[in-house]
Amino acid sequence: MDYPIEAFETPNKTGALVLSPSYEKGTFDSHAIDCPFPFYHDGRYYMTFIGWDSIGYRTGLASSEDLLHWKKEGMIMDRGPKGSVTEFNVALSCILRDNDVFGPATLKKVDGRFLGTYHAYPEPGYEGGPAVIGLCYSDDLRNWEVCDPILKPSPTCEWESGGLYKSWIMEHDGTYYLFYNAKNQTEWPWLEQTGVAISTDLIHWERYEGNPILKVGADGAFDDLFASDPCVFRHDDFWVMFYFGNCSDGHARDGIAFSKDLLNWEKSNKVLVDVGQAGSIDSRYACKAGIIAKDESIDSHHAHKAGVIAKNGQLFHFYCAVAPANNAVTGEIQTDEIRGIALAVS
Repeated sequence: MDYPIEAFETPNKTGALVLSPSYEKGTFDSHAIDCPFPFYHDGRYYMTFIGWDSIGYRTGLASSEDLLHWKKEGMIMDRGPKGSVTEFNVALSCILRDNDVFGPATLKKVDGRFLGTYHAYPEPGYEGGPAVIGLCYSDDLRNWEVCDPILKPSPTCEWESGGLYKSWIMEHDGTYYLFYNAKNQTEWPWLEQTGVAISTDLIHWERYEGNPILKVGADGAFDDLFASDPCVFRHDDFWVMFYFGNCSDGHARDGIAFSKDLLNWEKSNKVLVDVGQAGSIDSRYACKAGIIAKDESIDSHHAHKAGVIAKNGQLFHFYCAVAPANNAVTGEIQTDEIRGIALAVS
């Protein structure tokens, strides 16, 4: 089927980060900001984001009147007590929202509460150890009840045996779909692909027997190493999945796939948000996040991890941009990369 990919293209980058790390010791986002999730609520735009403080992930909230200028509202999800699954990490990935990609981006409640998903890694450091995925609930979007994990890496599913990553939850015709990416082993180099688990009650989850539903591409494709971080929406009579591909050339880019039934997906193989040139906000030399070019002398550029929202028919594609610091970072924290949230629009 021919899908109208031009409807989802966002070729115009604003060229500056809309959210940056604080670079202040003791703050939850001192070193890096990642994984944007934008939505509309009570007359304002909001975005959850993940902060990294050199120990692990915690989650923050920002607000905006126009989707261009953002104000941090503070941390909304903190790490748990010693011995808990969130002792070192708690990353809010997604909140249940309306399905239409060009819709109002408003949130949906379950039994009167907002429903989100999180992932958590068992060790301190950057994404240390195999992560798990769980649900979380809130009355006010600022205080969250973090529940026990619903998905853990399955040793019988080779493609996800190395650990789970970011998830996306949606509801359609009374059924909940939890899309997530995972890796096939714990030691680099690994492959990351995307699968789905299904539930009718949010308690009992079944992995789709056809997982992974979004596989890595052939050698040389922009997603020949990773097909990761799914964001799934409805458009007309089909579904769209924004995802990022990581390539063996060291570059990460955002792409798109299409489906008629949420289970069988067709990639467009066209890059929606491409990497930047050297010196740009999405240019990075040898990414520290474990995603290293096969030849470390290659410049590695990163424009990935989509967060998509529409306003008056215009698509706003937020993404994580990574660039070398070049000793330009000021503040108490010294780092060799700048990792923050950037924006491309249609």
